[in-house]
Amino acid sequence: MEQPVQTDVCKARTLEELIRLLHELFAGDKVDVAEVQAVMDSYESNPEEWTSYALFDQFRYTRNLVDKGNGKFNLMILCWGEGHGSSIHDHTDSHCFMKILQGNLKETLFAWPGKKGTGEMIKKSERVLKENQCAYINDSIGLHRVENTSHTETAVSLHLYSPPFESCHAFDQRTGHKQKVKMTFYSQFGGRTPYTTVSQENN
Repeated sequence: MEQPVQTDVCKARTLEELIRLLHELFAGDKVDVAEVQAVMDSYESNPEEWTSYALFDQFRYTRNLVDKGNGKFNLMILCWGEGHGSSIHDHTDSHCFMKILQGNLKETLFAWPGKKGTGEMIKKSERVLKENQCAYINDSIGLHRVENTSHTETAVSLHLYSPPFESCHAFDQRTGHKQKVKMTFYSQFGGRTPYTTVSQENN
């Protein structure tokens, strides 16, 4: 893919500026993956700017909505306690950008299971993403699982999904069987949402 032409111009110095630039990039009908990733890359994590959105839960990772992107994308902060991780999941034909704001996260990439969904899922790769690193995935690349493998440190990540989606599929690593899972937000715009009893999976 060609490098974005305006990379040097589109530097996001603050989270507020990042959000403004993302709104500009998604103003049209087409998504330039390289350009979005370059802007996400350019933002250097500053906890003072995102701590108000970073709500943790003792038992599982949380999804905290930061911006609705005029219906074109959802920008959210995910908070991972020690040892928290997602299921293996897809992204419902959406673009998924992930940037590490704090700590480290392990991403494991899996191939799609066969149509019958029988047998152990095939692991394609794994890597550890560190603070300020940015990653991208969509369904043509594969499925993934994201984990905070540390038992002493929390992790925080910034995620952009375009178009937004309300459900995805979670996969059983041993069998390849999938189930549809409804997505929920632990908080929206810094305020705790009242009902999050529905099962959630995604990252």
